[in-house]
Amino acid sequence: MRRLTKTNANINNTARIQGWTVLRRVAPYLWPADQAWVKRRVVAALIVLLLSKVIAVTTPILYKQAVDALAPEGADAATFLALGAVGLTLAYGMARLMTVGFQQLRDVIFTKVGQRALRTLARETFTHIHRLSMRYHITRKTGGLSRVIERGVKGVDFLLRFLLFSMGPLVLELLMISVILFFLFDVWYLAVVVATIALYVWFTFKVTEWRVKIRKEMNDQDTDANQKAIDSLLNFETVKYFGAEKWEADRYDRAMEAYEGAAIRTNYSLAFLNFGQSVLITGGLVAVMVMAALGVQRGDLTVGDFVMVNAYMIQITMPLNFLGTVYREIRQALIDMGDMFDLLEQPPEVQDKQGAKVLKVQGGAVRLNDVVFGYDPERPILKGIDISVAPGETVAIVGSSGSGKSTIGRLLFRFYDVGAGSLTVDGQDVREVTQESLHAQIGVVPQDTVLFNDTVHYNIAYGRPGATEGEIREAARAAKIHDFIMSLPDGYDTTVGERGLKLSGGEKQRVGIARTLLKNPPILLLDEATSALDTETEMEIQAELKAMGEGRTVITIAHRLSTIADADRIVVLEDGVIVEQGRHDALLAQDGRYAHLWNRQSEEEAI
Repeated sequence: MRRLTKTNANINNTARIQGWTVLRRVAPYLWPADQAWVKRRVVAALIVLLLSKVIAVTTPILYKQAVDALAPEGADAATFLALGAVGLTLAYGMARLMTVGFQQLRDVIFTKVGQRALRTLARETFTHIHRLSMRYHITRKTGGLSRVIERGVKGVDFLLRFLLFSMGPLVLELLMISVILFFLFDVWYLAVVVATIALYVWFTFKVTEWRVKIRKEMNDQDTDANQKAIDSLLNFETVKYFGAEKWEADRYDRAMEAYEGAAIRTNYSLAFLNFGQSVLITGGLVAVMVMAALGVQRGDLTVGDFVMVNAYMIQITMPLNFLGTVYREIRQALIDMGDMFDLLEQPPEVQDKQGAKVLKVQGGAVRLNDVVFGYDPERPILKGIDISVAPGETVAIVGSSGSGKSTIGRLLFRFYDVGAGSLTVDGQDVREVTQESLHAQIGVVPQDTVLFNDTVHYNIAYGRPGATEGEIREAARAAKIHDFIMSLPDGYDTTVGERGLKLSGGEKQRVGIARTLLKNPPILLLDEATSALDTETEMEIQAELKAMGEGRTVITIAHRLSTIADADRIVVLEDGVIVEQGRHDALLAQDGRYAHLWNRQSEEEAI
């Protein structure tokens, strides 16, 4: 039992440490060193907050004076303030109005600070995700990742509003009321209030700790269900191909069933929490009111004192009623923010070196020198590859599936770093230059061009956002897609749909070619750019790709050998090593691996 208690204590301590760590991470967004206007707004909001609490705490005193002024023996109080019952009532109303007014003014002052912090955090997280490596994105689920960001930003918003303007002010208000009860009444009133608050807080925190675990389970199930929904919708066509609508619905329903169970337990525990809080608060309220009633009967207190005690107890209990919810949400917000900050602390696998230079491309020569690489260090994919591509030369890399040809393209774009050897562009190691400058010099036409769910114009302009309208249309003409675009009802303003699903495969590829032409890179990587197309469309697009490669260094990764027969050089990979290289005719004459692949594909096409 001791060991278990110790373990739970360690867990709670860890949670507290994580909580303080998260709070320290948020603090710079509220108090940035280089933006004085933010600091001024924070200070002003806190001053207004303090004023609202001072007025709120003194308001019941005005209420007491008004009641005493109306009582037969209350003339002295009315004379003392020289206001009378009506004047005191008006002052009471004005005090209540000022309390609300200052609270709203506080929100007005702080809103810009809070929204700036949320925007900065959201942008920072979004930018960081794009900096993370290909390996990270392959292993993470997009739906779950988006949920982490969404809940993390909402957590920051909640923390800013409730921790700064609910929990902090609540503690301040309780302290002020405790002092007033001590001096205006006696220590027993203070003792009952403190005991009630202590029991209430202890009960609330204990039950809420239990509820947080259930809530975390509910969030996990929510994330899982959301991921399954997004995954299914992104693979809409595949679902239709296999008639798997019911399977997908059942899979989603199973995830929602687990979420339902956790949500039900969450609601049951909330009912228990609310009733327990009501028992404690009502007990403390009744105890204090009985003490005040006895004091009035003895003549020690006035009716106004009785009303004032009641007003203070209600003033205490109203914010305390939300304590459980606020505490739970703060705990949940800290967990959600912790997940987001953990994401921010994920180091990118591929990073620019300190002092990395800008890549300067003069001819566009690419060289792989004894390159060794494996996605898993225990299972190398490339085993000492040597390939040289001269400026303006077209080199095709072919081989069976798993030979490592697509991996070379990923290394060139530096999605991964080589394990051994080097990869250079015009003699500059890609690890020594900035990724931004490297990416700017390489154009990629992939096997399946994925388009944004936006207009055709936007997708072409993505190649060079600052391009003019004329340059965009010229790129479309060069890609033989302009006439098709103009035939659409909305022309260049036509929306292409999720991942470009409203366009055919050939149309998407042409938009991708236009986008790359607009970028105008000196080095071109064609990663099986036509293998997903039918033969007729492939032949049409092949002409555009050939024209696009004029005057550029071109590396073509190909599965269909007929598309690279006119390459300057063909490199044949097998099991991560180069087994042959040369021109098409020479390789056929060798009657080796390339000739075998060629003959097999020719036979398949002839059937």
